[in-house]
Order: sequence, then structure tokens, then C-alpha cells
Amino acid sequence: MGFLSFIGRVAFSAIFILAAWQKIQDFGENGGAALQALDPKFELFKKNVNEMFNINFSLPQDVETKHLLMAAIVLEGLGGLLFTLGSSLGAYLLLVFLAAVTPIMHDFYNFDLASPDYLYQFNSFLKNLSLFGALLFFLGMKNSAFRQMTRKKQPNKAKTL
Repeated sequence: MGFLSFIGRVAFSAIFILAAWQKIQDFGENGGAALQALDPKFELFKKNVNEMFNINFSLPQDVETKHLLMAAIVLEGLGGLLFTLGSSLGAYLLLVFLAAVTPIMHDFYNFDLASPDYLYQFNSFLKNLSLFGALLFFLGMKNSAFRQMTRKKQPNKAKTL
């Protein structure tokens, strides 16, 4: 069972590790394709948050979306590597990554229902939601197994007549 669990974690985390590696390879001076995709989506996300909650949500002046992308790459890559090793910390890093990136990058709510982009973004959103659920399941199972191991067994009492 342990070997199959490891293979499952490798297959699961390959999504994150390979995506992070691709973003690192493409980063360059301008942040690459990932930053070009992130910039307009993040601006639209900020606009939606500002309108919905009537606040002025913006980044500090010295923080650019390039810095957010670098943080996302670290969460995605390091989280994937740690998750492969069975670490709960890796699962938590991936949860933070998915919770932050999913509503920004897969903004199906900004598209018309008849648009082909809507279907693509909605499916991608659901994929990330299922990955989020799988990570929660992993953490729940890991915590459950830990509690079972630490539970003290009751000593056997001799039966009296």
C-alpha cells in the first residue's frame, strides 16, 4: 500500500511540479507567457473585488504582478515536491496556491454563457476545485491515520466472575 500511495502522490504532484518548471523555464526578463496571462486577469479580478466589496484593493507600489507570479511558482513547485514526499506542509502549500490562483485565472464568471471561453474556464475551475478537494481528502486521511496511531489502547482487564 505504501508504494501505491507514493506512486499516486507522484502522479498527482506531477501536475504542479511540471507546470512550475515550465513557468521557470519561460520566465525570462518579462515573466513569460504566464505573466502575460496573469496581468489582465489580475486587473479584472481587482476590479471585480473593488466593485463587489466596495473597497480599494490594490498591491503596494513596490509589488508587481511579477512578484505574485514568483510566489505562485514557489508555492506550486515546493508544494508539489513536498507533497510527493508525503508532507502535509506540501499539501497546505498547494491548497494556498489553488485557493489564490483558481478564482483569478479561471474567471468563468466574466464570460457569457454562450461563449466557448466560458466552458473552458468553467471546466478548468472545476478541475482545480477537484484538486483542492483531493488535497483536503489527503489531509483528512493523514490526520485520521495519525490519530489512530496515537490513540492509546485500553489495557485488557481480566474478567471476574
